[in-house]
Amino acid sequence: MITYEDFEKVDIRLGKIIEVKDFPEAKKPAYKLTIDLGEETGIKRSSVQLPGTYTKEELEGMLVACVVNFPPRQIGPFISEVLTLGFKNTDGAGYVLVTPSKTSVKLGDRLM
Repeated sequence: MITYEDFEKVDIRLGKIIEVKDFPEAKKPAYKLTIDLGEETGIKRSSVQLPGTYTKEELEGMLVACVVNFPPRQIGPFISEVLTLGFKNTDGAGYVLVTPSKTSVKLGDRLM
């Protein structure tokens, strides 16, 4: 088990997907996302295995939860700067994103 203090170390912020590109070099079908995480964190990039779950058009403008304090990760020729959170899609390939059901949260707000 982890403690509450352990959980507090994980910095999860609300972001908005502002750009979605195909990622043909990835081993598994994936997109390259550009995410606006508010003034404090800024614009970051993330690689996500979402084809089969979402279209690029569905993703643009979507609010998502991202871990912003992991070190960047090299994925082929791409550097993923944040971890976009999701659950394994039981209906097919990829993941289902963690996204708030209400929009009365501002970009960059921290999950508590």
